[in-house]
Amino acid sequence: MIQPPSLQPDGSSTGLDPKVAGLLCYLGGFVTGIIFLILEKRSRFVKLHAVQSVVVSVALIVLNILFGFIPLIGWLLGLLLAPVSFILWIGLMLLTLQGKLSKLPVIGDWSEQQANRF
Repeated sequence: MIQPPSLQPDGSSTGLDPKVAGLLCYLGGFVTGIIFLILEKRSRFVKLHAVQSVVVSVALIVLNILFGFIPLIGWLLGLLLAPVSFILWIGLMLLTLQGKLSKLPVIGDWSEQQANRF
């Protein structure tokens, strides 16, 4: 029987386990994403999660600001966005810690292209 190849993340130049480095990219939002984008020289896995962390964080901040300009409905949407953002944040960290290359729909492919440029 043919076994699927093990998808182990490539080694990180930071000295950390690449799964832990990927998790840390999400931990502090765009700040840690930018830090790991600057520090990481080798791992495509870590770079992808760093870029994706920055894009997701900035998108959620922008949405929150835009919802603030819409009376009542924007406030309600903002209330819905908070738990969804928290669940997404936890989910991305857990998937990354498991070593899964979890690319989000819409921004995942773009994030991967940008990560390959660094």
